[in-house]
Amino acid sequence: MRQQNSAPKHVVILPDGNRRWARERGLDTVEGHKAGYKKLIDLCRWARDRGVKAVTAFGFSTENWNRPKREIQYLMNLLETGLRENFSEESKKAKAKELGIRVRIIGQKGRLPQSLQKIIGEVEEYTKVNTKLYLNLAISYGGRWDIVQAAKKIIGEGIRPEELTEELFNEHLTTGDLPDPDLFIRTGGEQRLSNLVIWQAAYTELYFCPKYWPDFSEEDFDNALAEYARRQRRFGR
Repeated sequence: MRQQNSAPKHVVILPDGNRRWARERGLDTVEGHKAGYKKLIDLCRWARDRGVKAVTAFGFSTENWNRPKREIQYLMNLLETGLRENFSEESKKAKAKELGIRVRIIGQKGRLPQSLQKIIGEVEEYTKVNTKLYLNLAISYGGRWDIVQAAKKIIGEGIRPEELTEELFNEHLTTGDLPDPDLFIRTGGEQRLSNLVIWQAAYTELYFCPKYWPDFSEEDFDNALAEYARRQRRFGR
C-alpha cells in the first residue's frame, strides 16, 4: 500500500479571479481585490491550523505594472492598508500576533511607493519573532526576475562558474531560506504558473481550482490538501 504524503510544509497560492468575481456581481474590480485580500487572511489561518509552515502568495506581479494606473494605485493602497491593519505593531486588531505569522515581502521593493516600502519594513521587523507560519507576499515579483537577481548576486560575490551548483543558486533566490514548495494552488480556472516561483516549482505538485479566489473556501483548501496527499512524489526517480 502506497504511503500518503504528509501535509505540505510550503504552499504557493496564486489567487486568480478577483476582477472576474467582481464583474460578474456588477461591482467595481477593486472590490474583487478587497475581497481577495480578506480571503488571504483566512487562508493563512487554515494553513497554520493544518500544519503548513510557509505560504507564498502572489500579491502583485511584475506584469501587473501594465494594468490601468487607477487599478495599480488602488492595489498599492490596498496592500499598504492591509499590511498596516493586519500585521503592524500600531494596529489594535493585528492578525500577526493572533496567527503567529511572520511576514516577508519578496519582489522589487524599490519600485513600490515610499509609503508602502515604509510599512513593509515595519511589518517585517515587527513580525520577525513569530514562528507559527511564514508568509511570503510576492509584490512586484516575477519568477524570471528572481532568477536574474540571483545570478547578479552570484556574479557580484565573485563566485566562479566551477563553484556554482543548483543548491548555491537556490540560496540566492528570494525564497532561498525556505524549502521548495510542495503544493502550488491556482484558482480562477487558468492552468499555468504565470511566472511565479518558476525555479522553485520544478517538482511542486500543481492543483487548479475553477473557483474565483474570493469564493475559495476552507473546504476547497482541504480538497487541495487531500489531492496532494494522494499523489506519489518521485522527484524524477
